[in-house]
Amino acid sequence: MTATTRRRAGTAPAVDSRPEPDVVLAMRAVSVDYGATRVLHEVDLSVRRGELIALLGPSGSGKTTMIRTVAGFTRPVSGELLLHGRDLTGVPVHHRNIGLVFQSYALFPHLSVADNIAYPLKVQKKGRAAIKARVAELVELVQLGGHAGKRPARLSGGQQQRVALARALAMDPELLLLDEPLSNLDANLRREVGEEIRRLQQRTGTTTIMVTHDRQEAFGMADRMAVLREGRIEQLDTPRAVYRRPANAFMAGFAGDATLIPGTVTATEPTEVTTAAGRLVTDDEAAAGAEVVVLVRPEDVRIEPPGAAGPGVLAATIAESFYYGSSLVVQADAGGVRVQALVTGAATTRFEAGQRVSLHIDARDAVLVPDGAGA
Repeated sequence: MTATTRRRAGTAPAVDSRPEPDVVLAMRAVSVDYGATRVLHEVDLSVRRGELIALLGPSGSGKTTMIRTVAGFTRPVSGELLLHGRDLTGVPVHHRNIGLVFQSYALFPHLSVADNIAYPLKVQKKGRAAIKARVAELVELVQLGGHAGKRPARLSGGQQQRVALARALAMDPELLLLDEPLSNLDANLRREVGEEIRRLQQRTGTTTIMVTHDRQEAFGMADRMAVLREGRIEQLDTPRAVYRRPANAFMAGFAGDATLIPGTVTATEPTEVTTAAGRLVTDDEAAAGAEVVVLVRPEDVRIEPPGAAGPGVLAATIAESFYYGSSLVVQADAGGVRVQALVTGAATTRFEAGQRVSLHIDARDAVLVPDGAGA
């Protein structure tokens, strides 16, 4: 596709190049090899003071390698890794002043909550009074008052996670790394514990990088998201920008449910796109005759009775629908194009297959994906 699309204000390129004051961590053209295989390709990433960045991507995209490289477990073959401007090349893990929370929590089963939290302080040879005061402060911070004397086996998964977090914070790290911090929790606990971690991170102002495979965790917790693909950052931006303004077709589908409709720009001011499904209008700008791809999110499709016509209205037939209580997922066929719609609230009445409807899509919700690239 060869669209000449101009994106609206507030969007960002695949790699954020804005000036970044108060950078805590800077990765500059970092490459990592595993044997003869390159797994990170000249990655650039700057993490600002106090922010939480989520590393997200498909399996094998390089997100775990990135966090291992920052921690010091993996050494890059080229590039720079700077912490507050200090070169980390050759600095061992235990001298980087970087806190780590592992997927498995890695708590000492024979030690109490208090002793687990105190461990890094003892390694640093802090005084007994200082250790006692810091442990008491952290126990309250992670809301584990009354549990300080318990061993990990007597705690819930969410409580163990908070102990691991408190232990990592005990040393006042310059940077905190979270490796799939919620993966061992039941689904109904993930959101609750994730929100707790986010509140704690904001309260302490700890600069944090979190690896996750769950996009909802990334959307809910991160200030910015770095989405990796095949060892490169595909897009780095705020969660909202990643979802509403994906850098390419791959990002459009990776960030959430999406209908991607190819078409040709047949009018401008406003931009009108003719597709197999019908005519769409968009607030984005493109040259007349350009081939484009239009992104439509399910929640932006309104289902109305049949009969309406004009740009932004697609005549469609219901193919199937799935009722989930608070929402209804509808698949409709519009001129051979499968369009997904999401209905919420009191309007979640199941549609019947074969039912004729009109799909309404506002211009502000029809987004042109640059070049349709990255599919």
